[in-house]
Amino acid sequence: MATTCPATLDVPRLRAAIQSMYEEVAADPGGDFHFHRGLDYAVDFLRYDRSELEALPAATTSRFAGVANPLRIGPIAPGETVVDIGSGAGQDLLLAARRTGPTGRAIGVDMTAAMREVALRSAAAAGLGAIVEVRAGLAEQLPLADASADVVISNGVLNLAADKEAAFGEIARVLRPGGRLHLGDVVIAMELHMHERENVELWAGCVAGALEEWTYRSLLADAGFDEIEILPTRIYSAEDAGVLTPGLDLDETTLKTLDGAFMSAFVRARKPL
Repeated sequence: MATTCPATLDVPRLRAAIQSMYEEVAADPGGDFHFHRGLDYAVDFLRYDRSELEALPAATTSRFAGVANPLRIGPIAPGETVVDIGSGAGQDLLLAARRTGPTGRAIGVDMTAAMREVALRSAAAAGLGAIVEVRAGLAEQLPLADASADVVISNGVLNLAADKEAAFGEIARVLRPGGRLHLGDVVIAMELHMHERENVELWAGCVAGALEEWTYRSLLADAGFDEIEILPTRIYSAEDAGVLTPGLDLDETTLKTLDGAFMSAFVRARKPL
């Protein structure tokens, strides 16, 4: 069970590598990266609604790089406060803002300044600037008050957190009693070998930092959540592992290990009243 980075993995180096990569995506979303991006990917692979995405600024949708569609996990009611962890260029954040409406709030948290700037510009262009806020921060140290959110969403980001226990504890802290957690994430069916856990590129590709399903459930329960559900949306074979990590030069042994070992999933949970 791996709930934190291996001791041999340099966490500052990992965060710097992830931040640098997403700064490059912010600067040039059409560049050569080892993961898919963009509106067509979101629609064709992750079942986003094309008309909803086409109504958002292209600056945001072209930089999208999630692994699922957390807006399909459950409803967001008008007037609610929604927090998006790892909000990136703002695709899920702006969709959440449209759902919560003018009486609600949508707060993004992201560690990459260039992505935060894109999200804020896009919020203004979409007419959502009055209810969208984007803050600098990490999943393990959310810049939010206790019991201040009704819904926390995230998309392919919790697997990147160096300390999952701290991240889930922070989510529980900022949710109000009865608040909901709607995550799109990568979940693995078996423990990865240490050399895969230590691979920074596999971490950045949302694979090496992913949790086993039972570990995910255990950490959420330990953080105080109930009504925990993990629903597979796509199970990946070695042949289609490139959907998450195209362009990575993975050796044959690693590919065999990944065959059927990981999946995109909806993770749903509730903070008790």
